[in-house]
Amino acid sequence: MTNTPILNVRCMTDDHRAMREELRRAEIDLKDQRERVAALRRRLPENPVTQRYAFTIGSVGSTDIGRDVDLADLFKSREKPLMVYHFMYRPDDEAPCPMCTMWMDGFNGVAAHVAQRADMVVVAKAPLDRLRAWAEGRGWRGLRLASSHGTSFNRDFGMESDDGAQWPGVSVFVKKSDRGVAHVYTGSALLGDGNFRGMDQLNPVWNIFDLTPEGRGEFMPQLAYQ
Repeated sequence: MTNTPILNVRCMTDDHRAMREELRRAEIDLKDQRERVAALRRRLPENPVTQRYAFTIGSVGSTDIGRDVDLADLFKSREKPLMVYHFMYRPDDEAPCPMCTMWMDGFNGVAAHVAQRADMVVVAKAPLDRLRAWAEGRGWRGLRLASSHGTSFNRDFGMESDDGAQWPGVSVFVKKSDRGVAHVYTGSALLGDGNFRGMDQLNPVWNIFDLTPEGRGEFMPQLAYQ
């Protein structure tokens, strides 16, 4: 215990130190549970993707704009998995989802780090020109963009309802051959049965708020703050 820095804070009272030790052990249990969940995720079987999808690509700052590609073309290499973020932005929306926007603000900052182990693409149902304009306004120069407008991609991977509503989520794929792709994981913020925190680990904002005495409370992100 004496070698644990968090328990060597000099201003701690004895009561605080005892409760902090209880919390430390709970934090270790939580870390172990996250690792068990990650191991279960890695054991999921691969599912071949037989449907062909035409995405229109055009990242901010890229000269490769408006070209149609399929899912296999979104991989930069066969060695790395492809992570697709399902961005909630319908063709008729005036603006995209504020929460998805907050996630992408964070992803943009770490994109260069993620690229060392995985390819990442932000996919939205909105047409490319609207998605690209929004990304440019937010300064997302580190994110690759693709529009799935006119395809069933979002619906086929559980991120679109029958009435066209979009859901936030992440899908992961691996490349099996030049054109062959397999699906290995899809997760969403919506876990069902009133559980809406299925992707909290992917965004630092919630986790930072959980360190404060007030916690995350009822905070919801906005597209702009005064």
